[in-house]
Amino acid sequence: GDAPRLPNTSKLMMPGVSSETQVMSFDLAGIEVSAGSACSAGRIEPPYVLTAMGVGDDEALCALRVSLGWDTTEDDIDRFVAEWGRIYERAGNARAAE
Repeated sequence: GDAPRLPNTSKLMMPGVSSETQVMSFDLAGIEVSAGSACSAGRIEPPYVLTAMGVGDDEALCALRVSLGWDTTEDDIDRFVAEWGRIYERAGNARAAE
């Protein structure tokens, strides 16, 4: 919509893969992301901003907050995209093995 937002910060969701799992995977790859807003870091419940927007709890618990800084490079973005793809593949393989 037309709601104000920061141009360098986005919320991304990977349904079926918890935010916690994604954050840990990115951390192991040396990439910093967050699961909640800056003011709610460390909380386990769904991000209140997403639930206020009508996002269901299950989806909200699969969301990441990704921010770009003045020193973020194209290579940094490529690394993020590649790692997010690996997380998605691992999740699919884990579901297929069940």
